[in-house]
Amino acid sequence: MTLKKHSPRLGALEILKYIGPGLLVTVGFIDPGNWASNLSAGADFGYALLWVVSLSTVMLIILQHNVAHLGIVTGFCLSEATSLHVKAPYSTLILSSVMVASISTSLAEILGASIALNMIFAIPVPVAAALVTIFVVVMLFTNTYKAVEKGIVALVSIIGLSFLYELSLTTVEWDQVFVSWVTPSFPDGSMLIIMSVLGAVVMPHNLFLHSEIIQTRQWNLEDGAVIRKQLRFEFLDTLFSMLVGWAINSAMIILAAASFFNAKIPVVDLTQAQKLLAPLLGEHSAFVFAVALLLAGVSSTMTSGMAAGSIFAGMFREPYDVKDSHTRIGIVISLVCALLVILFISNPFQGLIISQMILSVQLPVTIFLQVYLTSSAKVMGEYRNGPLLIVTLVVLGTIVSALNVLLLISFFR
Repeated sequence: MTLKKHSPRLGALEILKYIGPGLLVTVGFIDPGNWASNLSAGADFGYALLWVVSLSTVMLIILQHNVAHLGIVTGFCLSEATSLHVKAPYSTLILSSVMVASISTSLAEILGASIALNMIFAIPVPVAAALVTIFVVVMLFTNTYKAVEKGIVALVSIIGLSFLYELSLTTVEWDQVFVSWVTPSFPDGSMLIIMSVLGAVVMPHNLFLHSEIIQTRQWNLEDGAVIRKQLRFEFLDTLFSMLVGWAINSAMIILAAASFFNAKIPVVDLTQAQKLLAPLLGEHSAFVFAVALLLAGVSSTMTSGMAAGSIFAGMFREPYDVKDSHTRIGIVISLVCALLVILFISNPFQGLIISQMILSVQLPVTIFLQVYLTSSAKVMGEYRNGPLLIVTLVVLGTIVSALNVLLLISFFR
């Protein structure tokens, strides 16, 4: 099969060259899955799990920057590179596991948007999920998403930043916060939430998507000076975006700790998170929260579908192109399978938590795949990983693997 290089026609992905690839990942920091994981972390364990956000953000900066290198240097996304440089059936098994992770992500995003529609219009969650799925598929297939994407990102970001502002209105034990940011702890019964927070931040499908969207900027891959310049710019974009995401995630956990943990209020529903906005928005907090949740769910469902389209097309050594059948099939598989699972979920909040945990279980596979490809002289040439970066990436993969083992052990206690 002939390998197709990226062409300028990338549909909805084209918008990202104006807002920065790193920002797409930052929007993922305030999606429904993150809100549920952070709410549970703060409400159930106070400040104790803030270290997971710090670890996850450091991991994400390193991994996103590294995978963007692959896209910039080779002109191929992570999925295409896997199909090209990893022998079958291993490449098929790896990419199939990433598709499962994409389905899990889509499940969380669609479910979050559905809960929001239920809050605003009292639409049953299964019906709302179907409406969200149909809307997103139509938007992606017709490329009309790019016309509203900037507005959605702006509105969702405002809500995310409002969590940061509310820290000034809340009594916070900052000495404990600073210690918790850098001190790992494993309270009894916390492993599921730890892995959910990790999976909600370092999402496998975003690593694949970042290597794809970097292709919207049609650089001269023959010019070493251009490549080096873009590598520097990309790192600044990633670093800034990830730090903003770290701050928002931390703020959510801190506010949840102050609002629920200190008051010993159990959290069993995502709608309880609207109380975090009450000090800032008063009686309108519930409605504003629901609108933000809806926008976050729709926006992140779009990116999840795009990631699935990129991953599935990459199985056939093709770039993302919404006019191509393989891209469309990938989008449909992720969104429709997620919808079918939602129809059988009895506890939506728990479903959000578990969906994020599934991402962390798949994550080591993606990390070690990335290490293999970006460390290869055949793939990356002179831009391959140096010894220090290789060791760092392997350590990160090992840490995630060890946490998964601890999660498995916790199920048998």
